Amino acid sequence: MSFRVAIVGCGRMGKLHARVLGEMPSAELACVVDTNPAAAESLAKQRNCRALTDAAEAVGLVDAAIIAVPTVHHLAAARPFIAAGKPVLIEKPFTDDIVAGEELLALAARTNTSVQVGHTERFNPAVIAMQKYAIRPKFIEAQRISPFTFRSADVGVVLDMMIHDLDLVLMMVGAAEVESLHAVGVNVIGSTEDICNARLIFDNGCVANVTASRLAIKTERKMRIFSEEAYLSVDYGKKVGVVINKSQNLDLIQMARELDVADLAELAQSVDYTKLLKIEQLVVDESIEPLRRQAEAFRATVVDGRPPVVSAADGLAAVRLAQRIVDQIKSYRWDGKASRRTGLGVISKDA
Repeated sequence: MSFRVAIVGCGRMGKLHARVLGEMPSAELACVVDTNPAAAESLAKQRNCRALTDAAEAVGLVDAAIIAVPTVHHLAAARPFIAAGKPVLIEKPFTDDIVAGEELLALAARTNTSVQVGHTERFNPAVIAMQKYAIRPKFIEAQRISPFTFRSADVGVVLDMMIHDLDLVLMMVGAAEVESLHAVGVNVIGSTEDICNARLIFDNGCVANVTASRLAIKTERKMRIFSEEAYLSVDYGKKVGVVINKSQNLDLIQMARELDVADLAELAQSVDYTKLLKIEQLVVDESIEPLRRQAEAFRATVVDGRPPVVSAADGLAAVRLAQRIVDQIKSYRWDGKASRRTGLGVISKDA
């Protein structure tokens, strides 16, 4: 079965999607769409396809579409395809407006149309390797920091970067609900937050501490997961990780329990604890890049009818949580409970 695709949005992500589709023998990039004619023409010339300026004109030419426009335009760009029953892959974040996201979900339900959300971190080989352990987390610590890229300036760091880890946390905790959260954020460049830390407490007892910054001097994407059965550490950027299973270290645990404080202190002088641990390295398959894995999964949904890896409901759940965090940032009292100064500061162009 054919897999003819339109890409709506010819910016950075649109170009990446076009390149990936061009490398897939089973896919055909039928057209690219952008309200900027020059951008559409330029990408169309590179990829030998049609250039359009109106998404509605592409509907009849394709089997599916990839929406890679700025977040505020996701609903408008996706609507013509969903209304016509054409599956879409929408870049993350799914939407910047919960009401708009609910409208899109309702439209997809009426037309029985599949919607996948572009949380590419789900297709990171380290994440795929991690999932085989089926760890039930009790504490999750995630850190995602990078220098300022001058991209995605239309949204704050929560919807720009933290959204990846929020989606992964929600994936791991399953049906658990966020019982309470505490968040603080700082804006430096513009009116939206550039740095944020959020502590989430789920009704199943799991706690997640999530940090994101787009003003760091280095790039780091890490997650540590603690459970009753194991400890797992993953570096998404380097695509490496380790697992320490309790069941594989019972001899060490039993030995330590049988020694008293004095014996342990004496042992510390001659033994390296890390050498005693049985540590398993994550087996990471880097043969296929995450964006290609995502495109193949999208094709499987369109052609074979498989459920999307990241559904519209998943995408909206991450956005809902992100919005709660942003709301908490805005209500945070910087100088204590008696303070009237709350939330983000006002950035003056004259400052």
